Amino acid sequence: MAPSQSASPPPELPRDPMVARRQTVMALCADGTLDDLEAVMDALAYEGAVEDLRRPETGLVMVRGRMGGDGNPFNFGEATVTRAAVRLQSGETGFAYQLGRDVKKARLAAILDALVQNPRYSREVERAMDPLRIRLAGERSTCERRTAATRVNFFTMVRGEDQ
Repeated sequence: MAPSQSASPPPELPRDPMVARRQTVMALCADGTLDDLEAVMDALAYEGAVEDLRRPETGLVMVRGRMGGDGNPFNFGEATVTRAAVRLQSGETGFAYQLGRDVKKARLAAILDALVQNPRYSREVERAMDPLRIRLAGERSTCERRTAATRVNFFTMVRGEDQ
């Protein structure tokens, strides 16, 4: 093996807690509904100004796939995505990309992304999203149980003449 090649994967970079918070909030925003995000914003009662850096706009993205998960990539099709970018009056910038055409949901997700970066609102955002987190975890658990109930395990018995 050449000196420049390594047999082991590169070490994992330390995870920034703020990045982890933002990823969690964005995942909840993606899985939640517009009503869920409006409930979170109502719970926060944020009154500050929000500037649209990029008004919510809808477009298409190309979805790529791989046969079997590890085959050659191919263009699977297009998906509608709405993006938004906002800045709070305190200076934090939030971004959001949401599947579909719901511009209000994309804007609210961007506001929540900005708020979770604000030291004053960070913990409040996480607390306000707890009911959504709990509901989504319950829905996932129900889906997993239903899927597990349909699982079939196949096995082969050894026949006498095959011994």
